[in-house]
Amino acid sequence: MQLFYSPQISSDTNQLTFDKEESKHIIKVLRMKKGDRFNITNGKGSFFEAEIIDENPKGCTVHIHSETKQDPLPYHLHIAVAPTKLNDRYEWFLEKATEIGISEITPIICERSERKVIKPERYEKIIHSAVKQSLSAFVPVLHQAIPLKEFLNKQFHPDLQKFIAHCENTEKKAFKTALRPNRKILILIGPEGDFSMEEIQLAVKNGFIAVSLGNRRLRTETAAVVACNTVSFVNQDDQEQN
Repeated sequence: MQLFYSPQISSDTNQLTFDKEESKHIIKVLRMKKGDRFNITNGKGSFFEAEIIDENPKGCTVHIHSETKQDPLPYHLHIAVAPTKLNDRYEWFLEKATEIGISEITPIICERSERKVIKPERYEKIIHSAVKQSLSAFVPVLHQAIPLKEFLNKQFHPDLQKFIAHCENTEKKAFKTALRPNRKILILIGPEGDFSMEEIQLAVKNGFIAVSLGNRRLRTETAAVVACNTVSFVNQDDQEQN
């Protein structure tokens, strides 16, 4: 199934014209013609079957035939993770987390962060590409970068499971065993130099549970993907038991 993304499409849309970049990709790269059909997602849970009615590479127009819904994830996962020094590693995390299943992503700026400026437009493109590749009808929300201390002062839902993964030699629970399925989850992942003790203590003071992702020391982007996969695995395991 060939999938495209357009946030403008809705149940009331009968006709849609793609922008120049996407139109060129459809007509020039994929060599699609008038009458060809493909699917479009609005990133909000719907697939729309579309048929090309104008194969203009500067403004490809399609007619919408039908809409189908995709089941959402059985959980809501928000990962707040520090940007990595090398930007391509963070982009790798965004791609893989989107493929596995994630709801929200927040870049957090910590005391030991080596990168404090991000390119949200580039990150959005990575996410959209991963959504199309994985045939998902849901686009994760990418929030603006925010200092960790400011993020911790936010008002979170009282039922939210909140975790902080770190490498300091303090009391921690195993992330897998601390998780409860079918819940809203937020986990903090620090920079290459890890969270400072002050940041860890502040998070714990604000109700975050300190957790371990395993016995090995992981890179920031690896830890974030492991956390994402663990949440997916725990929820799949719960569904199989039920």
